[in-house]
Amino acid sequence: MISLGSHGVRFAFGTLTALPVRVSRWDRDTARAGMLCAPLAGLAVGLLAAASGVLLLLGGAGPLLSAVAAVALPAALTRGLHLDGLADTADGLGSARPAEDALRIMKQSDIGPFGVVTLLLVLLAQVAALYQLFGRGWADGALGTVAAAVTARLALTLASRRGVPPARPEGLGAAVAGTVPWPAALAVACAAAACCAAAGALAGGGGGGAAVHLALTVLAGAGGAELMLRHCVRRFGGVTGDVFGALEETAATTALLALALG
Repeated sequence: MISLGSHGVRFAFGTLTALPVRVSRWDRDTARAGMLCAPLAGLAVGLLAAASGVLLLLGGAGPLLSAVAAVALPAALTRGLHLDGLADTADGLGSARPAEDALRIMKQSDIGPFGVVTLLLVLLAQVAALYQLFGRGWADGALGTVAAAVTARLALTLASRRGVPPARPEGLGAAVAGTVPWPAALAVACAAAACCAAAGALAGGGGGGAAVHLALTVLAGAGGAELMLRHCVRRFGGVTGDVFGALEETAATTALLALALG
């Protein structure tokens, strides 16, 4: 069990980040453990991104540059993989073609107009939300950055649950689709929400309002990703690696907007 847990962490970091972690096992058991550990990869990325934003803010750069750094660093730490998946998924959905043709469009290396517009709007929304959060103070900006990153990877855990089929017989989607039991996925979601709530309570001086807000943020991000997941399953017949990228960015953006509105 300890060995599988170690391989699961490696799988999560090796497939969901660009950090120098070697994936030594690639089977269904490891994929399940890796998807259960996905929020840990989000936590690491979120902490690094939050640190960059906070350092810029404390250095006098202002909330806008802090927000840009907090959005840019996760993209760099994933080599833009999830943003690429978002753009490809947008092109597939926007094509209005049958599932087979849409999947073929998503596999092409170029990005179409739907993908470009979606990337632009999503990145603008993320920067705008973090600009508002960093404008309130470094703690709000850091909490928002970390919570969004954790929620983004939690969406992948939930999307890997049993009952969600792969759209193709190969690729990351096929490797992880249906590997996570429902109870385990819900347990990870509750743990992620509880940890974010605890962080909010500490940052808010022990007040319950911040804790509730952070917990609701995680649920809002997961809910936004769930809506996207169901739409993609209807359109494509299942999930792909590109769809996972789109789910991650959807969850992160929804979480940030929920925090900014609060």
